[in-house]
Amino acid sequence: MAFFWIELAGWLGVLCYLLAYLLLTLKLLRADKLVYHLLNILGAVGLIVSSLHTHDSQSIVVNVSWLLIGLWAIYQNNRSVQRF
Repeated sequence: MAFFWIELAGWLGVLCYLLAYLLLTLKLLRADKLVYHLLNILGAVGLIVSSLHTHDSQSIVVNVSWLLIGLWAIYQNNRSVQRF
């Protein structure tokens, strides 16, 4: 049963990555929007879960990197917003 959830996490990660890229390409989403980064972060988490299960080191490295980039982008975007 655990394998089902790991497999599902991986496929949801793929779906999030593809959806983010499709919406960006169709200009329905901008790269500076929170939704874009959240889709990429969720995609990374899903694929990290799947890659940890299969011990796929290269995929783990690229997806952890992608996750950190997404978190950094959200931090930078929020930091540049002035609060009154």
